[in-house]
Amino acid sequence: MHLLTLCELEREDVLSIIEDGLYFKKHRGREEPILAGKTIAMIFESPSTRTRISFDIAIRELGGHPLVLNAGETHLGKKESVKDTARVLSRYVHGVVARVKDHRVLEELAEYGSIPVINALSNLSHPCQILADLLTIYEYKGRFKGLKLSFLGDGNNICNSLMIGGALVGMDVYVATPRGYEPNGMFVKKSFEIIERYGEGSLTLTNDPIEAVEDADIVYTDVWISMSDKNKSLEEVMKVFPPYQVNEKLLSYAKDDVIVMHCLPANRGMEITDEVLDGEHSVVYDEAENRLHVQKAIFKYIYSRD
Repeated sequence: MHLLTLCELEREDVLSIIEDGLYFKKHRGREEPILAGKTIAMIFESPSTRTRISFDIAIRELGGHPLVLNAGETHLGKKESVKDTARVLSRYVHGVVARVKDHRVLEELAEYGSIPVINALSNLSHPCQILADLLTIYEYKGRFKGLKLSFLGDGNNICNSLMIGGALVGMDVYVATPRGYEPNGMFVKKSFEIIERYGEGSLTLTNDPIEAVEDADIVYTDVWISMSDKNKSLEEVMKVFPPYQVNEKLLSYAKDDVIVMHCLPANRGMEITDEVLDGEHSVVYDEAENRLHVQKAIFKYIYSRD
């Protein structure tokens, strides 16, 4: 079993992971040997703070051994094909957590290996982050149905996964981006399919940030230039993205008890202001902490089915 995108999950899977994440958060320190005797390879093609630390600790606290492989420490996709790497790793370790620049690398690792592969971030998707976000939303709001979640900024991997996650739990998701920066069409299509299947929730794409934020329960933003953006210049970004900055004025259109989310790291003063990021509505540090607890729940979801 793999976790490459949230598209592979059903609603009951997501709710189960959230429930387990809350359990692990409440009972941190209690012995949970889910990964006892298992070594998990952690491949990082790009730098990481929260993802690397939370996965490393999660593996250790579940009784496993993390094996960290940074960029340049393997021949992955360079001197050796991804296919061969996947087959060799399958002989050594019990799972792979991979943060990659190209989502196709994850797909090849999953196709040719015989061990679970978990997406720790790719250019298309960031499922573990969004599961932590959903846990955070549930902690603060106690429900999903009827909530309006608004994402502002670039239609990137976070946005793609947030649409799927919101659809799976039945939220009303609004995505506001500049023209030409909309989310990936495949994820939009899949989101509508999920909404139709469950008969709950909605997805609205707009170029109007005020429309998106008005009466919102949750406002979410992310960096305007991601690590994988090779063709996006700062000059270009500063011409079109400023209206989507999450600041106190824009936030005033949301509900009084709105929570503000950001997956971090944040470019303070660009996509979000200091006043909002450090303000009373911000839950970004709870959101960051919940990566650890959700990572444990993901391992339980995958390895308890072996």
